[in-house]
Amino acid sequence: MSKWTTAQMPDQTGRTAVITGANTGLGYETAKALAAKGAHIVLAVRNLDKGRAAADLITRSAPSARVSLQQLDLASLTSVREAADQLRSDYDTIDLLINNAGVMMTAKSKTADGFEMQFGTNHLGHFALTGLLLDRLLVAEGSRVVTVSSVGHRFARNGIRFDDLQWDRAYGRVGAYGQAKLANLMFTYELQRRLQGTQTIAVAAHPGGSRTELGRNLPRPFAAALPLLEWSFASAEMGALPTLRAATDPGVIGGQYYGPDGFIEQRGYPVVVASNRVSHDVDAQRRLWAVSEELTGVTFPVPALV
Repeated sequence: MSKWTTAQMPDQTGRTAVITGANTGLGYETAKALAAKGAHIVLAVRNLDKGRAAADLITRSAPSARVSLQQLDLASLTSVREAADQLRSDYDTIDLLINNAGVMMTAKSKTADGFEMQFGTNHLGHFALTGLLLDRLLVAEGSRVVTVSSVGHRFARNGIRFDDLQWDRAYGRVGAYGQAKLANLMFTYELQRRLQGTQTIAVAAHPGGSRTELGRNLPRPFAAALPLLEWSFASAEMGALPTLRAATDPGVIGGQYYGPDGFIEQRGYPVVVASNRVSHDVDAQRRLWAVSEELTGVTFPVPALV
């Protein structure tokens, strides 16, 4: 079986891709590869200066690339709504929404809206953005919502902590990260069910272990071990391959989950992988969806299915 690489990506000319957190790491590599294939890239970033620097690098590598910037802070629902309003004004259709941005294992903190930082940024911010932009995807033939999860979703072995969703009673940064990444998967699976009968699909991906800036908030024991483990990590360019395959491969089916094919999915070429048992709990998926609608105030233009 051949190893999937960017050489197998179809031409993306005429397609518009909005990528969150696209100024560095996996998001940057994803944007760069899509731009090289002709897509119009929208870098949705919190820091516009870093976004401009990334856009400059992309256009240097692909001089004909079309790259735009959109300010977006996923830790603020006000910012999410403002960004969505601007994107809806700028684009009648969006072909790809890649929910890539995130934070990992942060010290206990809250978003601007009072949510636990990892759950609020990684899940609720993307949930709201997707809902606010979905009508622009629904009218684009072959459109996709790709949400980046992590092998870290397995840290949440007991599922979503609905009785303490914001970790107010006892905070654990590893467990909270696992919950946020589990929520990314459960969101994808429920969204795909709601998209049945449309021309849009929802897909998830994870990069395995990649050398990016995401580990800057690791707790001390993890940070101390990181230099010993980095030899086994893939480059950000390789780590972006599962996202790129989920976003572009014509053979992708809605509801699939892509990750590296190597040992314990740490590195390698992108293939369909499995998520943990609790991620497939349909009742929990629906409960998470309802809670997310309540917390964000965002509803989706697709109905729930019985």
